[in-house]
Amino acid sequence: MKIREIRSDEIDRFNNFTAWFEWGDLLQSYEWGELKAKSQWTPIRIIAEDINNNIIATASILKKKLPVINKSIFYIPRGFTLDTKNKELTIEFTNEIKKIAQKHNAILIKIDPPVNIEDKTSLNNILQAGFLPVNSAGFGGTQPKCVMQLDCSRALDEIFASFKEKWRYNIRLAQRRGVTCKTECTKEDLPIFYELLKETCKRDGFLVRSYDYFSDMWNLLYPKGNLKVFLTYFEETPVSGSLCYLWGNKAMYTYGASSNLHRKHMPNHLMQWEMITWAHNSKCKIYDFRGVSPKKDGEFQDDKLSGLNKFKEGFSPDFIEYIGEFDLVIDKVFYFAWVTLLPKIKNILKKRAKSNEN
Repeated sequence: MKIREIRSDEIDRFNNFTAWFEWGDLLQSYEWGELKAKSQWTPIRIIAEDINNNIIATASILKKKLPVINKSIFYIPRGFTLDTKNKELTIEFTNEIKKIAQKHNAILIKIDPPVNIEDKTSLNNILQAGFLPVNSAGFGGTQPKCVMQLDCSRALDEIFASFKEKWRYNIRLAQRRGVTCKTECTKEDLPIFYELLKETCKRDGFLVRSYDYFSDMWNLLYPKGNLKVFLTYFEETPVSGSLCYLWGNKAMYTYGASSNLHRKHMPNHLMQWEMITWAHNSKCKIYDFRGVSPKKDGEFQDDKLSGLNKFKEGFSPDFIEYIGEFDLVIDKVFYFAWVTLLPKIKNILKKRAKSNEN
């Protein structure tokens, strides 16, 4: 097995392997690394090839230098792209990534692979490779631990019939009341989506990224057909919007936004139906609703995301829980400071900030 950084003429080859891998994710793409490079991350792309020069594994590493100390952290969004059921490959590839991390004075290597929690073989192999599980609660850690995915390989009318009755009614209600969905948005529409997103985050108490982040995302992903924006209107007023990724045979609902106005006309239900239709027409196997809360005894755990959980559940997707987040410790002393002392410092600073506001 040969493991090396990719050449500049191998971008499409690198992307094709990740896009069509069973659980390949857009966060593993070359372009995602370019996007994160605009916010103090340095991308490092690694491939492993067999004796016939076929790619058998990839890693899109994001490196961030830590201030003051000559150290860094390695984060591999959605983990390595490889067959984690293959113990030898998993361990050998991990060992090579570890050598790279040591050269860059990394404290740790963090991964959050979208491997089903029922895949005990993969879990054991990841642990055998030296990774330690990281506890995360609620929605998830670095990336959501639980998602919902809809099978888009079925006929469109079969998909619609699988929705809960109230959801089918709400889609038709939106259509009857004149809600329309713009499915061919251009960059001129991006500010409209962003204003809706700001309104949503303010209402729900979430932080929102800068407009430049979404502008950069559009510039990197849209030209290659990996990003799409949807907007719904009622009487020419924008009332909801979404941003989706397309990666291989997977469509991913990533950002959703809605106005405080005209919610009774059910624009979000219609918008989801239009996105699912787009995913089906794009020959996608999966429409991924992305993050939801964990379940306990078959029921969502009560938290502030209960409304979002129930909304997604109404489209009758499959609930999937991943194996979670893992760290490979490179420097034990600094890792202890990272996981123990840093959160305490952040908590103190957060309390001080709130105190100053009062």
